[in-house]
Amino acid sequence: MNQLDLNGRHAVITGGAAGLGLAIAQRMLASGARVTLWDRDPQALACAAGQLGAGVRTVAVDVSEHASVVQAVAQTEGAIDALVNSAGVTGPNTRLWDYPPEAWRQVLDVNLNGLFYCCREIVPRMRERNWGRIVNIASVAGKDGNPNASAYSASKAAVIALTKSLGKELADTGIRVNCVTPAAVKTAIFDQMTPEHIQFMLSKIPMGRFGLPEEVAAMVGWLCTEDCSFSTGAVFDLSGGRSSY
Repeated sequence: MNQLDLNGRHAVITGGAAGLGLAIAQRMLASGARVTLWDRDPQALACAAGQLGAGVRTVAVDVSEHASVVQAVAQTEGAIDALVNSAGVTGPNTRLWDYPPEAWRQVLDVNLNGLFYCCREIVPRMRERNWGRIVNIASVAGKDGNPNASAYSASKAAVIALTKSLGKELADTGIRVNCVTPAAVKTAIFDQMTPEHIQFMLSKIPMGRFGLPEEVAAMVGWLCTEDCSFSTGAVFDLSGGRSSY
């Protein structure tokens, strides 16, 4: 593992109790950061904190609810140097004309609105200190549009656009805003997908394998360092060659 310098930094990671969020937390801790996990599952938070060890703090929050995010910010101790928006859901794998409206709303509420709420409440705190790093977990689906995943694809395309917009708004400050676009990474989120959809995603990756959570965590970790100083509003590919733009 290459050493990243996050000594003295404090990172908030949404969806941090499992999957990519947990892997990112592990990498940041190994790089010297202090970590606060935000997640809506208190039991999963307790389990993750036990796994990660002393120094990890947790806050139960439903990012799809603005009031819950406001409360979580108030409960989070210390200045926030980095925000990693990792909380997300896939929604059902079905054609758009069969897509349940309530499922559509849930995907957009978590993947897009939740990210907006977190940025809205944390950016002013970063602006006060004129320093910060925000990394949004988008998806190659936001570039290409996966069939039978219209809500997920639309939400991740919106995350890419939001990243570009916010990055430009903060470009004259010490805050950098970027996103990563992984192809399929095998985590528990696969439990929300059909086997056919999983196979479709694999067939699109030229490397012929799924990504590893540790590979995503390495990129996200670097984007939170001081070394990431001239990239903002940018999209960093993690797709095994599927997408090169």
